[in-house]
Formats: sequence, structure tokens, C-alpha cells
Amino acid sequence: MEGYAKQLLRFNVGEDCPVFDGMFEFCQLSAGGSIGGAVQLNRKACDVAINWAGGLHHAKKSEASGFCYINDIVLGILELLKHHDRVLYIDIDIHHGDGVEEAFYNTNRVMTVSFHKFGEFFPGTGDPRDIGVNEGKHYSVNFPLKDGIDDQSYESIFKPLMKRIMEWYRPNAIALQCGADSLAGDRLGCFNLTLKGHAMCVEFMKSYNLPMLVLGGGGYTIRNVARCWSYETALLLDSPISDTLPYNEYLDYYAPDYKLHIEPSNMENQNSREYLEKHLVQLMENLREKEHAPNVAQYTPPPDHQMPEEDEDELDPDQREHAQEQDKRIYNKAEYYDETDRVKDPEKNSTIWEDTETKETKETKETKPTVEPMTTVEQQENEPENKDNSTADMVVEGE
Repeated sequence: MEGYAKQLLRFNVGEDCPVFDGMFEFCQLSAGGSIGGAVQLNRKACDVAINWAGGLHHAKKSEASGFCYINDIVLGILELLKHHDRVLYIDIDIHHGDGVEEAFYNTNRVMTVSFHKFGEFFPGTGDPRDIGVNEGKHYSVNFPLKDGIDDQSYESIFKPLMKRIMEWYRPNAIALQCGADSLAGDRLGCFNLTLKGHAMCVEFMKSYNLPMLVLGGGGYTIRNVARCWSYETALLLDSPISDTLPYNEYLDYYAPDYKLHIEPSNMENQNSREYLEKHLVQLMENLREKEHAPNVAQYTPPPDHQMPEEDEDELDPDQREHAQEQDKRIYNKAEYYDETDRVKDPEKNSTIWEDTETKETKETKETKPTVEPMTTVEQQENEPENKDNSTADMVVEGE
């Protein structure tokens, strides 16, 4: 790693974003899940797409930050913008979604809304006065919160503000980051939300029946992260689940109660009613400064991603081959492959086999016209009339 010191410093890798084995594959899975979910929403293949491995909202265009290497949220929203004029991004992680806000700070096609702890807390951004610039002015909304906010207080600000934004901005799609570090008992967080208070945000946004990309995020008490995202997955699927956890190999992690839901702690709620109402009124007043449901100028959207014809989830997992193994394989073009091999392996099937001796492909050989041998009479007719003169000329030139 010593030879890469400059690159590590340049891209902020090494402190809270260390290098680890499999980091590139992790980034592929996280970012690919959000992009793939957005593609499925664009194709109307689903109403809600979930990527709990995503939600890495601190990463910048050329800088890792806060355990985030690739900002899958930005990539997913860019994919949604190919088919939707306006996208609303909501962040209920305890940390401010600075990477996403920065990416869309000067555009009105994406509105970012973040509910986060503000003041002496990472990443230090998210001031309510940060409202965007140029075309994006007043399209960045930041609600600063203090320690100990509970379910009732959170609902009193979330529903009125989001209802007003939905009426005013009228998005065509929603991206919701569900960081679980805003739950009670988180090792790094200082909020006091239960699973029901956290899932209230998911359920409320789901009620608008818009294409919705649901993403993970922070969360440092692992058993509560699993509880939260399991409960919210069931909520999105309209499939209620029991509070009693079924037996499994990880059940000891949920001792001593072995229950799904968690209880709030007795920490003090420092968010007074006056404090919350003050910021709620101010943020709603900011919405009056811009036009209702902003129009989008004509533009040519980038091409859609090509999705594989086969659904990977329907393939036999015992026979599925990892992409890295496929990339390592080298085919010898001189080796014989029958038609069965060509059908089973798409890469072989798409290869144009080349004859190393003649440098002609199989397709060329099949399409090349066959030439019939000429008869003796045809050869005599094609010979030059003054054969002797032409030969004499050649001799003179040679001398």
C-alpha cells in the first residue's frame, strides 16, 4: 500500500474508509443493486425496488467518505431521471446525506430532503440555510434535529412537511434512504426511534403509489438493523410478520426477549415543540419561493442499460457461475466445440471462430461465393491475343 499513498490521500481512502479485500466487488454489488432497481422501475417491472446494500449517501464524485465508497443513490437517481422529470430524495438516516445533496445542489429535477442530527456531528453539513444554488435554489431541504427525538415528535414533522412537498413539487419517482442508525440503542446514533416510528416514514411515502427506490444506509447495532429492514420489507410487501422471532441459527443475538420490535430508551428528548414548529414553518415558507412542479426543458436522455434476457434469480444457484470466473476463462479458438457447448455458453455462442491459417471467419466462409474451375476453351478465350509481343516487351524491359 505504500506505493499508493498519493492515490489513497487523493480519494480520501484509509481513515474511515479503509481498503479491504473484496472492496471492488462490494462497490459493484451496492451500486449495481441501486442501478438495477431503478432500471426495473423505469421498465415498470415493479412498483417498489429494494436494495438494503445501498444507501451510501456520503460518497462524493471523486472522494470516499463516512464508510461510503461509491454513491449508489446518485447513480440510481440518474437512472430514474432518464424516464422521470422530477425525483424526490428523502433521507431518514441520523447523518446528513451530504453526497446526494452535493450532486444535485444546482438542479430542480431532484429535490433532496434530509432529517438528521445537526451540530457537532458528522459530516457537519445540513444547515437549514443550505437551500441550493442557481436552478436548484430551494430544492434542498434540511431539517436539523437534536438528541433523543422520539416517534411522536418525528411523525409531527415528517408527515406535514412531506405532504406539503408532495403537493408542491409533484415528483414522478421517489428514492428513500432508510438508514437504521436513527433507531434507539444505536452504537453511534443518538435518536430514540422505534421500528414503528422509523417504518412510519416508509409507509407514508408508499401511500402515494409512486415508483419508489428503497435503500439501506447506516446502522451500527446489527441486530436492530436486521429487525428494522425485515419489518420494513414486510410492510412494503403488505405481509405482516409476527413479533416473536422464529428459531434460526442467529437467534442468540436477539436475547433476552427474542422479539422483533424494540423499546425506546429513557433518554431525554431535546427537541422541544417550539423548536420543531419553528423549523417546520421556515422550511414550508421556503417552498413558496419557487414555481409549482417545475418544468423540464427538452433534452435527449442517455440510452437505457441493457438488461440480460434471463433472470439471474431464476437460474439454478448450484450451476451459476460467478462473473469473475467467466472473465478469467480464455477460449482457444483452435479447440473444437460442438453445437451443445455453443448453446449452453452465451460467450461461446457469440464468438466468431477464426481460422488461424486463412484468417477467414466461419461467417465469411459460409457467405463467400464458390468459383467453378474454367474449362480449356474458356482459358484460351481469356488469354491475350498478342502473347508473343507482350512477352518480348517484358524481355526488353528486363534488359
